[in-house]
Amino acid sequence: METKKLPNSLIIYLLAILSCFICCFGGIGIIPAIISYYLASKSEGIYKMNPESFSNFSTIKKSKIIAVIGVILNVIIIGVTIWTLSTIGWDAWSEEFVRKWNEGLERGM
Repeated sequence: METKKLPNSLIIYLLAILSCFICCFGGIGIIPAIISYYLASKSEGIYKMNPESFSNFSTIKKSKIIAVIGVILNVIIIGVTIWTLSTIGWDAWSEEFVRKWNEGLERGM
């Protein structure tokens, strides 16, 4: 019997990796992590119906694990952001950001 690859395996893997890399941008990486986890779960279901037909199930398993790590990282970042904004407030945070931004601009010129 000829084996074929599970659908969307490359997209699942790339979204999982992307979610880990962009977790530092305010937790926005949770979106590709959840999409990757969902697609991996669907591909896992397809594999379970006919395991002899597919050859790249290990890629899907790795991607699902990386997606879970991406979700955890992004939830931590979102939690830290909420905690920081609730303790020091938006005004103090934005003033400090603007001050550091202006310092960086002055050094660059």
